[in-house]
Amino acid sequence: MKPLHWWLAAALVAAVLASAVGVVHTKYRSRALFVQLNRLDRQLDRLDIEWNALLLEEGAWGAPQRIEREARRMHMRLPRADEIVVIRE
Repeated sequence: MKPLHWWLAAALVAAVLASAVGVVHTKYRSRALFVQLNRLDRQLDRLDIEWNALLLEEGAWGAPQRIEREARRMHMRLPRADEIVVIRE
């Protein structure tokens, strides 16, 4: 073979090896990112469940019946008309 053919063959072998390494690296990175995506998806599900629970709790704490019950327990009452002061600028 001529020296040019050896260089061409060596360049092609190097290109094939580089391509193979690139494919392996890309596949590894793809799998790692997929695992991370699954982990983040599970975390999102947990946070969504927690958020819904907090919304339910907020609704329970702010329910008018509960506020009325707590106000009575603390002996609170509505102010009389003569006790109301309107402040104007």
